[in-house]
Amino acid sequence: MSVHEATSAQPILYEEDGHVARIWMNRPDQANSQNNDLLDQLDAAMKRAATDDNIHVVILAGKGKHFSAGHDHKELAQGYHDFTTEQRYRYEEVRYYGYAMAIRDFPKPVIAQVQGGAIAGGFMLAGVCDLIVASEDAYFADPVAHFGAPGIEVQVHPWVLGVQLAKDLLFTGRRLSAAEGLQCGFVSRVFPRAELEKSAMELAQRIAQAPPFSLKLTKRTINRAQDIMGFRTASDATFDTHHLAHAVDWGHAQGGDAIKAMKAKVG
Repeated sequence: MSVHEATSAQPILYEEDGHVARIWMNRPDQANSQNNDLLDQLDAAMKRAATDDNIHVVILAGKGKHFSAGHDHKELAQGYHDFTTEQRYRYEEVRYYGYAMAIRDFPKPVIAQVQGGAIAGGFMLAGVCDLIVASEDAYFADPVAHFGAPGIEVQVHPWVLGVQLAKDLLFTGRRLSAAEGLQCGFVSRVFPRAELEKSAMELAQRIAQAPPFSLKLTKRTINRAQDIMGFRTASDATFDTHHLAHAVDWGHAQGGDAIKAMKAKVG
């Protein structure tokens, strides 16, 4: 295994083990909340893995207690709500919608390695991955309907959970446990916390034994079936609807308090 090619101060760490790249979100003290640097470097790391013929599978993971608490709202508070509609749309089109959809369309299998919370934008990152392996203490939540939005930018929920369960989670804002995620097929494997990292790598190494071109075509075939059923069109439409919520004063005023409360529970 190669050493981390970054210092501990950097928001993304990249390591290789044979034909597997593990990309770590590295803001553990902030529950891996996604600021601009983290998102930009994550996208760059994914592009690096995409163009490296030696890499057949990618694991997306988070350092520390949690996978990711979602978007960094401390950073967003610094002028984001003063953006024009066009500025806000462009910002989210690139960093939230665009980067997430690039993971969904990535030409190689991507495994989310989830421990602790995967909340809002963290749920989105896990949800666009091909497989999710989780620790027994992992949970998933998207409570943003309670502060004025119809869900996160890429609303994978009905596709990965089913319509009724998606409504349940979005309407209530409750947590989906790893066990419940396994039961409904959203989570692929559940392991004790101490075994998660090793078990995720073992699964990735097994997948990496398949011919890379076969893996690429298999993923493309399944994704294309989803797209024929309307995933791409529905995702584009949901992203536009999401921006309607940004124009609602309640979503900004009450939402800020709700976000702070949510982050406090995660930390």
